[in-house]
Amino acid sequence: MQPADSAQKVPAVGPPPAPAGPPVTTAGPSVPTTGPVTPPPDTTRTKALADQIIAKFPSTKVDYARERRLKVTVPPEQIRAAALFVRDVLGFDHLNVVGGTDYMQQHEFEVIYFVGSISKPGQQDLVVQLAERVKRDESPKVPSLTEVWAGAELHERETYEMLGIIFEGHPDLRRLLLPEDWNDIPPLRKDYVSPGR
Repeated sequence: MQPADSAQKVPAVGPPPAPAGPPVTTAGPSVPTTGPVTPPPDTTRTKALADQIIAKFPSTKVDYARERRLKVTVPPEQIRAAALFVRDVLGFDHLNVVGGTDYMQQHEFEVIYFVGSISKPGQQDLVVQLAERVKRDESPKVPSLTEVWAGAELHERETYEMLGIIFEGHPDLRRLLLPEDWNDIPPLRKDYVSPGR
């Protein structure tokens, strides 16, 4: 038997030494990518729509123009004329949904009409969000767009019920979802406090 200090030494395990020669480059223009390059979004169509809306309604604010989505905000007194223009001239003949948002910090409500095009070729994948803002008070009022898009009837009723926004000219503005004995503020206002919490 050999003494412990005379045991054979095992060589250290590690990467093999680098070969002699010029340094190896790991990146550069000749290195292929791992997948197809995604082109940047093409906003040509939505920007063209925004330009047409602004030309007709100069006080319009373009919130954003994305590849398939355009959001514009118009003053409430111009919402009906802008909606007719978007429907009749630009071809957005189908109402998808109406939404409302409570911007309590800015003391405003926003009403947004999401509209699409069924009849105009080349626009079926686009959505225009036609928005308006109104002062946040006890009885905010905006014009109803049920005469422009008949499908707005139930959506406006829901927005009225949940946020308390009055749609002037609506043919049947009454509650839709809440119980008949509801006696609190509209439940989607930011200052609503659920009694069960």
